[in-house]
Amino acid sequence: MSIRRRAAALGAVSLGLLALSACEKPTPLATVTVGGDTVTTEATADCYADGDKLTEKVFLACLNGTPKKTLTVHAGDKVRVGVDPAIGEKGWIVASGTSGKSGLLKDVTYRSFDAETLFSDAQTGQTADQITLNVIETAGTQQYLGVWQFKLKMAD
Repeated sequence: MSIRRRAAALGAVSLGLLALSACEKPTPLATVTVGGDTVTTEATADCYADGDKLTEKVFLACLNGTPKKTLTVHAGDKVRVGVDPAIGEKGWIVASGTSGKSGLLKDVTYRSFDAETLFSDAQTGQTADQITLNVIETAGTQQYLGVWQFKLKMAD
């Protein structure tokens, strides 16, 4: 191989490595499936600290954020929630807004819920037309590591 070709090859490899180093590491994914519709999302940059604990202020802001992904749910549907194994190992919680809908889920990557369970408020007994489904990665009591959000709308 000529010196010119070697230099060109080395330059191409160097540029490729430089381009890869500029990329941000993606966050783990959370997925929600209703019927045949599936949406997957990453946590927003402010709502995932690569395994570090979120401050209480940031965590509360994440819970009250606006989801980018929406699914329509019909009465009687099963809502299936899945997470990356990295989230499943540490532990996670499913919440409708700020109201917990599951206990701590640890060493599992999947959970399914009846639509009615997610849309009903246990304290008031009322049913909502839409909810923000929060998937929360946790490392124990008051140690929240990430929040993934989905908007679920009850079909008319």
